[in-house]
Amino acid sequence: MAQVFSGKTIIVTGAGGNIGMAYCDALVAEGANLVMADLNDLSQQAKQYEEKGGRAIAVQVDVADNASTEAMAKAAVDTFGRIDGIINNAGFFKGCTFGSLMDIPAEEWDRCYAINVRGLWQCCKAVFPQMKAQGSGKIVNISSNTPYKGVPNFLHYVSSKAAIVGLSRSLAREMGQHNIQVNTLCPDLIPDEDITAKQGEEADIRTVAGRCLKRTQTPQDMVGAALFLLSEGSDFITGQSLLVNGGAHFL
Repeated sequence: MAQVFSGKTIIVTGAGGNIGMAYCDALVAEGANLVMADLNDLSQQAKQYEEKGGRAIAVQVDVADNASTEAMAKAAVDTFGRIDGIINNAGFFKGCTFGSLMDIPAEEWDRCYAINVRGLWQCCKAVFPQMKAQGSGKIVNISSNTPYKGVPNFLHYVSSKAAIVGLSRSLAREMGQHNIQVNTLCPDLIPDEDITAKQGEEADIRTVAGRCLKRTQTPQDMVGAALFLLSEGSDFITGQSLLVNGGAHFL
């Protein structure tokens, strides 16, 4: 059986986290040329993919730095000759203050927007020239379920993720003439050890209680939707927001 992404080059930002690695594992399994972009050095992980027959490179990237995102796109083209898709997964979340609007430090607000909004825009801007030249491309931006719930005491994060929805819809109109599709994935809470240590197990218990599907969300729950939006099956879908949340909230 042919692999879905054979010959396709896909970038994943924030590739080193639990969710990022879930995307990477699935993309390599489906034959993608993978560009693992992260603040940390993921060369060992890329080497492991190569040893198992995959094709992958690791690029250290700070999405808040424009030159860094441009170097990421150049590395992808220099190595694989094209860019067919990007999952803009990098984000500022675990470092966010959880408290009232009065408690958020201004510098933290700026950092949140520098990564979650400006950084995402810079990544889109970096891959656009190659996608335009090819006449095709898929951009999957990662927002959140929080703007749709209106989660309190998390104002900078929630509003930055709401901005991604608007940014994606505008980009879809701007890039559509070049046959580039831009869509947004909105996960709910996906707990790990760091999140549980900060927010407590009760945060996940409360979240699960509000879902139609009564279980904890995992990184693997995001994979199918992401791969669909990167595939030819979504060629006539753009400007959309897909909530992957177990029925916690409906659009």
